[in-house]
Amino acid sequence: MTKSFENEIVPPDTMDNPEKRAAFDMGAFGIRHSKDKRFPEMVANAKALKAEYPKVGAIGYCYGGWACFQLGADPSLIDAISVAHPSMLEKSEIDGVKVPVQIQAPEMDPAFTPEMKEYANKVIPTLGVPYEYVYYPGVKHGFGARGNPEDKVQKDGLERAKRCAVSFFKEFLH
Repeated sequence: MTKSFENEIVPPDTMDNPEKRAAFDMGAFGIRHSKDKRFPEMVANAKALKAEYPKVGAIGYCYGGWACFQLGADPSLIDAISVAHPSMLEKSEIDGVKVPVQIQAPEMDPAFTPEMKEYANKVIPTLGVPYEYVYYPGVKHGFGARGNPEDKVQKDGLERAKRCAVSFFKEFLH
């Protein structure tokens, strides 16, 4: 499998540390790692996994959410997708999904807006694929990947998200 992001690593605490966040140029990162640039790598990885395993799932947090939906438009690549607090997701990507979908959505999320949540909940049930929407009150964007384990609400959301994803994939990949 290929390595993504040309080995560029963003330290895990960057988004939670005000100084590091201010110093991080999200726009430049987005240009360097645009959908058009990174998606072919994701397809190559999905094909490699599919050649080795009969069923393959994709899970995406934030940036990976749009990619899961794009992969999920081709059942020859992926058999099920789970996303938590997806970012950069477009309506057309939701429209095209053809595999079982799980969305784990925090209450507060500037990336997966109330409009996009409403759109997903309106459209996906009409696509003829199994769909699970899990709502997490009291948490914000990023909870599924970097929830604060010292905060009970965030810790509970983080742990629930992990259990939900495992359960979803057990159901649709076995």
